[in-house]
Amino acid sequence: MVLGQHSVTETYYDILCVKENASYEEIRASYRSSVLNYHPDKLQMASERDHADHSMENKFLMIQKAWEVLGDAKLRRFYDTELLASRQDTGTAEDVGLEDMMVEDSGDVLQLSYQCRCGDYFCVDSQELEEMGCLISRDGSKMIVRTSDNSPASIVLPCGSCSLRIRLLIEPDAMVSVG
Repeated sequence: MVLGQHSVTETYYDILCVKENASYEEIRASYRSSVLNYHPDKLQMASERDHADHSMENKFLMIQKAWEVLGDAKLRRFYDTELLASRQDTGTAEDVGLEDMMVEDSGDVLQLSYQCRCGDYFCVDSQELEEMGCLISRDGSKMIVRTSDNSPASIVLPCGSCSLRIRLLIEPDAMVSVG
């Protein structure tokens, strides 16, 4: 799921009418309430059903999708990361693929970096990627990165010194050499 600056107009939080820092219980309660309010079978009058059927069905499907993501802790973390990246999307200098990153093994954690024009680096480590919902595995001298829903993802990384940012594009089952 790649969220660009123009692709998010209403977030899953907006759809369920909860704050972005809402607890699981708050999200679940709002989901249950929304399902009851927008379920197509819940319309009282037949005349309402004719006019509202299509919009109610769309709203109901959006509520279901929002719950599917926000109700799952891993998917929610990944979604939150993508949402944050989409909001920071306006200042990216370039798009970079995992294959463009330098990967260094520092024991338990792999450090990924890309040199900025200023000489400093854009950095992220394998532990941070896992917290964002990517699954990291090693196969000899290769690192394999899988996204949680097996679709492309992206993260915006700031430079350590200047104000530039890059967007790191992560393709499903991306493989990178560890140096």
